[in-house]
Formats: sequence, C-alpha cells, structure tokens
Amino acid sequence: MVLLVLALIINCLVGVSVSQGQNFENNEQLRVGFYANTCPAAENIVRSVVREAAVSDEKTAPVLLRLHFHDCFVEGCDGSILIDTGSSADERTAFGHQGVRGFDLIENAKARLEAACPGVVSCSDIVALAARDAIALANGPFYEVETGRRDGMISDASKAGNMPDVEDSIQLLKAKFQEKGLTSKDLVLLSAAHTIGTTACFFMMSRLYSTNGSDPSINPDFLPELKSICPKGGDINVRLAMDHGSENAFDIQILQNIRRGFAVLRSDAQLYEDSETRALVDSYFGTFASFLGPSFEADFVQAMLKLGRLDVKTGSKGTIRRLCAAFA
Repeated sequence: MVLLVLALIINCLVGVSVSQGQNFENNEQLRVGFYANTCPAAENIVRSVVREAAVSDEKTAPVLLRLHFHDCFVEGCDGSILIDTGSSADERTAFGHQGVRGFDLIENAKARLEAACPGVVSCSDIVALAARDAIALANGPFYEVETGRRDGMISDASKAGNMPDVEDSIQLLKAKFQEKGLTSKDLVLLSAAHTIGTTACFFMMSRLYSTNGSDPSINPDFLPELKSICPKGGDINVRLAMDHGSENAFDIQILQNIRRGFAVLRSDAQLYEDSETRALVDSYFGTFASFLGPSFEADFVQAMLKLGRLDVKTGSKGTIRRLCAAFA
C-alpha cells in the first residue's frame, strides 16, 4: 500500500513537471540561435548592414538603440513602429516617436535577408539584433540576442500615447516602466542608453527658460554651456550631446554626469532626485564599486534582454513580413 501511494505521488509530480515544461516551451519560444538552421547567416547579415551604415553616419548606434526601445514600448517588440502606409494613423507618426529614425537601415537588412532566406527572419528580430550590434560598435558590451519574434499586425499611433517623455516626473516614469513589467533599476539602466547620441534644443527649452528660471538641478558650471548651445529664441533644432563629454562612446560617464548635475535631459536629472533611483545610480560608484559593486555593463545587458522580451509575439501569434514597412 505504501509503495502504491508513493508511486501515485511520483506519477503526479512527473505529470505536473511535464505539463509545466510543455507550457513553458509553448509560451517561451525566444532563444539564442533561433535561425541557426533556417538562416545561419542572419546575424552576420544584420551586423554587416549596421557596420556599413555606421561608416557613413556616426549616429547610427544611438538611432538603432532608440528605434528598438520605441518599438518594444508600444505593442511589444513586434516591428509595429516600422509600418508606413502613408497614413497619419501609423504608429511611427505618433508624437511620442518624433525623431525616431533607422527605418531605411532595417529595410535594407530585410532585403538582404529575404534574398538569402526568404520569409524566415522577422523585422522585429532585425530591430533587436541591429540594436545589439549598434551598442557593440559604440564600444559597448556585445551580448547574445534571443530571437524568434514574429511581426505584429497592428500599427496604431494612438497606442503610443504612453511613451516615456523627457518632461515626465520620476514618479510617472517609474509607473510607465512598471506597467511594462520593468523595474526602477531597468529605468536607470535604459536611461543610461543616453550615453550615446544627441537631443534637440527643443527638449531643453522648458528646462532652461521656464517662468521660474532654469532648472535648479543643473550644475551652475554647466548652465552657461547649455544656454550658449540653446539660447532663448534660438534654433530649437540644434543638437547637443546627451552625455556631456562622452557622446560617442558607450560608457558609465552618463551616470557620473547625472550625479554631478551635468545631466542634459530633465528625465535623466530626475534619476538623482528620487531616493530609490539615486541609490541605484550611486551603486555603480564608490571606493570598492569596481571590485565589489554591480557591473554596469552586465546590468545594462540584462535590462536590454528584458526590454527585448516585452509582449513578444511568437509562433502563430504573428507573421513574417516580406517588407518591414508593410503588412505583407
């Protein structure tokens, strides 16, 4: 009788284990090397396109990193931001996506992949791979990208109304990230992507010239420089580095600038005005931080991997487009 009971218990446990394993396999289809058999050259093709683009445009890295973030934050990482039907209802026309570029590069990579492996590699995977390669080109960490995403069939500008904004309060930024399953630590690390690239004076004017004066969080030694680049009444399209003194290299300088009051964007500066996010920023510094503290690059990679998993469509839940800009 005892042996029979034990056998029944073991059978139940095995049954639960198999069932859970099957559910996990069905729901989690992203994996490193997804195209190893169906299109083994896929990642090399994307990497070549990114490298070629970077030769002619040094801003390629931040452009592709931003494209990936904006794609994933709306409808998940499904290439919805790439659709271009010419309608103002397309997601890419949303106010929150203003200034996002890189569409032609993704289409170029797609064309080469279609020539090599027709109907195999999704546009959403191309965006994720291109962002990884862009980071590496800027001397950032190279990491393995999970692939297997499929492209979505919805592109709606109205769904992009909740994008994080440079004028958002720290509480609102944290709430927007939390809604996506991202933590305050992810907010700090993904904001640190501003270590490369530029922004327009348009996004600085309220911070420099509000009715109450300039933002007091700006270091007094930095304020004259910002005002000289973005004078009141000047050209709001003039661009300035988001990471003062280190705009072309992926490094931790952006967080050091935030600590010193040299943050360019208001949203970055606010990371040091909240006790939780301030502690996270500070955790990467200090006497023993380089030996005993967390690794900025390793943590950034983990945040990027989490970003790349947001609401992905796999299996029968999506499609593989022939053109990234069209539902075809």
